Amino acid sequence: MGDTLLSEAPGHLTELARNAVEDGAERLVVVGGDGSVHEVVNGVAEAGGVELAVVPHGTGYDFARSLGISRRLDDALATALSGDVREIDLGRASYRSWAGEDERAWFANVGSAGISGAIAKRANETSKALGGKVSYYWATLAVFAGWKTGRMRISVDDERREGKVIDVLVANGRYVAGGMMMCPGAEPDDGLLDVLVIGDVTKRDLLFTLPKTYRGKHLPHPRLELLRGRRITIDADEHLPLELDGEQPGTTPVTLEIVPRRLRVRVPKG
Repeated sequence: MGDTLLSEAPGHLTELARNAVEDGAERLVVVGGDGSVHEVVNGVAEAGGVELAVVPHGTGYDFARSLGISRRLDDALATALSGDVREIDLGRASYRSWAGEDERAWFANVGSAGISGAIAKRANETSKALGGKVSYYWATLAVFAGWKTGRMRISVDDERREGKVIDVLVANGRYVAGGMMMCPGAEPDDGLLDVLVIGDVTKRDLLFTLPKTYRGKHLPHPRLELLRGRRITIDADEHLPLELDGEQPGTTPVTLEIVPRRLRVRVPKG
């Protein structure tokens, strides 16, 4: 039998995971949502050979959804105990903290800069009684109504973009924001990050396109551009909020890089 460790405060899971690995743990089972996975990943990413299993619990489970891990308890437990092991990439972000200092953190599923950080903050601060999908949908509409689109400078390897951009989403997995399939072709073990540059979209664009994201049918679109790369930099005329796996650790400027096959995860057989 393994040990059961309970988080007592935000960020505590990172410390617990790091200590567990140092004490010889070879597999960690995370019972929680994307925020819990994010904290544990930041505790084990520097170590090698550790397996991670996820039993989705809570409103945000985009990481598990991207890997095909069932939300049904019995199926998720079966995967944790006897599922296949998949080596996946991780993202590493270097950014500006809210205090203005240089910081680094890992992300497992998604990193983004722009309106998405404000949306995640709004969703996390409001009730999620109706589920993650509804929470993120309404948070998107509410934040968009007052958002002022500014100029951003983006590089994806050798590609350069500059102009009015509402958000840059850098995906390791297909699903984000409570089930939106923003980057339908993203694969967490292909050595690349999928980058969706969202231009100066209108309210009409949002109302007609947002529902399509849940089916991955929003592309192609004249104000959206999909790129792929290993190293992405994002800067803007003002500091824009950063989002990593649903958390908001700081702001631009930010550099996001892929680190191939960094994490071993239990996924459903076959």
